[in-house]
Amino acid sequence: MARMVNCIKLGKEAEGLPVPPYPGEIGKRIWKEISKEVWGNWMQHQTILINEYRLSPIEPKARKFLEEEMDKFLFGEGSEAPNEFVKQ
Repeated sequence: MARMVNCIKLGKEAEGLPVPPYPGEIGKRIWKEISKEVWGNWMQHQTILINEYRLSPIEPKARKFLEEEMDKFLFGEGSEAPNEFVKQ
């Protein structure tokens, strides 16, 4: 049986992630409060950010930027796609 969470982004109960997807306290918070669906949406958005801004996730500056955008996307007002991004 799937693990269910009260997803704060969807505002309803939904399937949760099987394990924390990120290290530390933020990973635990995501695991407790974010659904599998919303995490998948973040992963797609993160890919757009990495590609459009040509980020290398191993660089500390890029990782910090992505963590800030992840927090905005999952728990805040949302993360905007780059102006240059054209959805196909």
